[in-house]
Amino acid sequence: MKKLTAVSLFSGAGGMDVGFVRAGYAVLAGNEMDAYACKTYKANHPESELHEGDINEHMDQLAAYQGVDVVFGGPPCQGFSVAGKMDSNDPRSKLVFSFVKVVAALRPRAFVMENVKALASLEKFQKIREELFRQFSELGYSVSMNVLNAKDYGSAQNRERVFFVGSREIKQGTKLSTLEPYKQKALSVRDVIQHLGPAGSVTNPRICKAKITLAERPILRKSPYAGMLFNGQGRPLNPDGWSSTLPASMGGNRTPIIDEHHLYDYKESWIEQHHVSLMKGKSAAPDLMVPGHLRRLTIDEAALLQGFPANYEFVGPQSKVYCQIGNAVPCTLAEAVASAVRDLLAEKDSVGAYRTINTKHGQTLELSF
Repeated sequence: MKKLTAVSLFSGAGGMDVGFVRAGYAVLAGNEMDAYACKTYKANHPESELHEGDINEHMDQLAAYQGVDVVFGGPPCQGFSVAGKMDSNDPRSKLVFSFVKVVAALRPRAFVMENVKALASLEKFQKIREELFRQFSELGYSVSMNVLNAKDYGSAQNRERVFFVGSREIKQGTKLSTLEPYKQKALSVRDVIQHLGPAGSVTNPRICKAKITLAERPILRKSPYAGMLFNGQGRPLNPDGWSSTLPASMGGNRTPIIDEHHLYDYKESWIEQHHVSLMKGKSAAPDLMVPGHLRRLTIDEAALLQGFPANYEFVGPQSKVYCQIGNAVPCTLAEAVASAVRDLLAEKDSVGAYRTINTKHGQTLELSF
């Protein structure tokens, strides 16, 4: 199969690039503004020419890649995220339209734009969605909006994201190979990180020193791995389940928590025992200490849960590395989407059926992801 070419936007540490490269693409160039993320990207993707700085100041350089097969990337999501202020007037929220400008300049055969689920699901962002569809349609692209969960594609992370996928080569009645062939059973946290060994060991050296303290007024849920049993927003992780979404704000008390005795020795979970006690109405004693075998997720563990290769090199202070990891698109999810788009471009002349939906701005084709 012919190797497709691609350009990466809002590249970050290069997680989405890892997925596209695994799916057989040659990523010719990238763009990123964060200085440390740029260093990480260049350390791991030397074959790609990285344009560093504000994307709006690199339009001329990016235009040199006109005719590339695919443009992909995840514009900053803070303005749309439920973890933020969800402000559509946040300057970062306007960067989705900078993505459109690059598509207009490069005229790729297809594009993939990733963002948080809220952009697809909340009514307050409807005008932005409609404007995106309108602008892409005016450029000649048929577009679909697909909410996907990383755990459905071989990840150990419960992380929902929206992918806007469009192509100039899709016409009504054209079949798209769906993502079904690329679905994989979710891995558990234990499957992914147990082999690294305890935090601070030779194989897992980069520890997070943020202290763990019990919440005086815990918020209880049915599961001990939901609610708020500890101060801060770092949730405990069940080794036999999936990780919750890894945030870019890791490094302090928002870093997820692991019980090493449960993870390595298969002992009963202290977190689950504590939760049972609280559910029975027993308040935590003022002097109750969190045992030493509870600790925060390490950088290497977080990177593996995001699907990065074990030898991936991250550059920067610990807080910046955690941020790079949390901001990334899970590599296995990116690979699945990249593979489906590859199939779409390879089979564009096949006969099949899309479901046609009507929007305010005319007909749009909904890809059967």
